[in-house]
Amino acid sequence: MVSLLVCVIVAAIIFDYINGFHDAANAIATVVSTGVLPVRTAVLIAGILNFFGAITGTAVAKTIASGFADPAVVTQTVVLAALIGACAWNLITWWYGIPSSSSHALIGALAGAVVAKAGVSAFKWAALYKKVLIPLVASPTIGFVVAFLVMISLLWVVRGLRPSTVHRGSRRLQLLSACMMAFAHGSNDAQKSMGIITLALLSFMAGGHAGGMPSWFLPQGDKVPTWVILACAAAIALGTMAGGKKIIKTMGTKIIRIAPIQGFAAETAGALTILGASHLGVPVSTTHCINACIMGVGASKRISAVRWGVAGNIVTAWILTLPMSAALAWVSMMVLERFFGT
Repeated sequence: MVSLLVCVIVAAIIFDYINGFHDAANAIATVVSTGVLPVRTAVLIAGILNFFGAITGTAVAKTIASGFADPAVVTQTVVLAALIGACAWNLITWWYGIPSSSSHALIGALAGAVVAKAGVSAFKWAALYKKVLIPLVASPTIGFVVAFLVMISLLWVVRGLRPSTVHRGSRRLQLLSACMMAFAHGSNDAQKSMGIITLALLSFMAGGHAGGMPSWFLPQGDKVPTWVILACAAAIALGTMAGGKKIIKTMGTKIIRIAPIQGFAAETAGALTILGASHLGVPVSTTHCINACIMGVGASKRISAVRWGVAGNIVTAWILTLPMSAALAWVSMMVLERFFGT
């Protein structure tokens, strides 16, 4: 059982790393596409701030650890199958440059693995509705509206200034907003892997296998172990530094063509939305939020400024993520049961 637990922890760290480079664009797409920072500098700064954002709290991690399934019915193979399903979907969407949600991939995969192991009733569907489906609609909507209002307000403030003055000032402001967005991204996304590792550890303890384990290694009550926090923070930071240029291109150029002032508005709105969700312990999709904010900024100029065909493809990916990751995890669970039998 210890070796299986190690496999689960390694898989969770790999997922966190993939999450980092898959979602690197969330924090830096606009700042790169507007030419404020080169890609290498942007990913370095984003990675560092992802790390510090990740260690600021564990509210989202606690939701993942116990909010969707009882640790007593979740085996190590269930967690491993969920991670395999989520990683597979992330890699598929990354390969095609589609900014899908790593958060929803993980939760959908967990649902698929739990159902495959213990049946439909074993998963907490009410929590899925409250913690995932409602935020799935609410967080992008809030981001869209906030970005729209921020952009309108900025245009009103700078209406009497020279365009060159606005351009220089907004480039400086966008550095700040990109840092805010990277920090917010770490505060929400890294905690999902923390939660899945904590769930695996709780399952390990519930199975009576924790005898002889040091206290620092295991959760104490609902507290996420410090080593889990640091490991996940480091993994997502390193993953972010690895880049994700395909998705940066989709988000930074294919939805709308943005100027620095628009990038500042989108990143500020996205950061505020995500930080609010992290404080409430809601595992929102940072991808959904920043995409919606970019659309909101574009719509403030004119509705036709948004390339709604590209936006429609992104929304389709949002809808498909939960069922597709669940299906991949279900298949993974079937395969793993043949090898581990539990």
